Amino acid sequence: MTTLAKNLPGLAVCLAIAVPCWIVGQLFPLVGGPVFAILAGMAIAAVWKQPTRRRTQPGIAFTGKKVLQAAVVLLGFGLNLAQIAQVGLTSLPIICSTIATALVTAYVLHKLLRMPTGISTLVGVGSSICGGSAIAATAQVIKAKDEDVAQAISVIFLFNVLAALVFPSLGGALGMSNDGFGLFAGTAVNDTSSVTAAAAAWDGMHPGSNALDYATIVKLTRTLAIIPITLVLGIWMARQESRDPLASEARENSAAKPAGKLGNFSLRRALPLFIVLFLAASVITTAAASAGADPALFEPLKTLSKFFIVMAMAAIGLNTDVVHLVKSGGKPILMGFACWVAITAVSLGMQHALGLW
Repeated sequence: MTTLAKNLPGLAVCLAIAVPCWIVGQLFPLVGGPVFAILAGMAIAAVWKQPTRRRTQPGIAFTGKKVLQAAVVLLGFGLNLAQIAQVGLTSLPIICSTIATALVTAYVLHKLLRMPTGISTLVGVGSSICGGSAIAATAQVIKAKDEDVAQAISVIFLFNVLAALVFPSLGGALGMSNDGFGLFAGTAVNDTSSVTAAAAAWDGMHPGSNALDYATIVKLTRTLAIIPITLVLGIWMARQESRDPLASEARENSAAKPAGKLGNFSLRRALPLFIVLFLAASVITTAAASAGADPALFEPLKTLSKFFIVMAMAAIGLNTDVVHLVKSGGKPILMGFACWVAITAVSLGMQHALGLW
């Protein structure tokens, strides 16, 4: 009860911001509730006086961390692994190629531009996998700053909008087939809402096309890459922390070795619980579908996941310094642009090489 009382004011503030942003996001899906929530949070933070702010800070921090983790777990209820395996096998070479391309591009620019590791990782992962959801999961593993999360979400949003507006016409000019464009949208557009917008626009331009369904399944297949990516980052973080001399000294002075440890390596840190639960939710969804359950059964949980992300983005916006965000925005935008162009080129090139359009 003490913890609840401490977090309740901040939770209430995030909820109050999230509800209207969720509604506006439904009206303007190309932008989406998370972006509106971050912008609203930053605007409020710029004028919010410190004495009142101090009382709500514990709940805001709780929302930005625990509610965000809950959103990632619930995201798993939208993944039918059997369906993904059936359609995803065709798209797997292209998905792997585009993910690898984005991560390598982000790493090279991270070195060349001397960018901080946190924002570079978030932009690279957000570009390569699934936008906001991947950023949300990764941020928890690498303990990213809220400002880095806000900046990465903003960068991904910018190129999502451009992709949704440009890609249908580009696909038509290239003479792509309906399935070819669905595969292109699913591998080259980041956020699910923007994938949906691009594929729906294509279907509107080509009566009888069903690119939307194909693009959505390909996109969900990409989402599964959250698991290996966060595992690798978790192992890296655990090894970094194991080299911390203060942490090592504390372990040496401890009479008992902490549970979940192998020497100086933490299995629990390498594979966070919320990622395990995310995978478990996917398995439950797959088993239920195999047993003949109505897919609509999990729709409320999928919707709740999206709303939790909006709440968490409101919290992140409240913890973001707008002035610093603007001053440091040039390099992340350049990285996002480079990743976007590289993914687009590789997706089209791989499809052409495999004879898929």
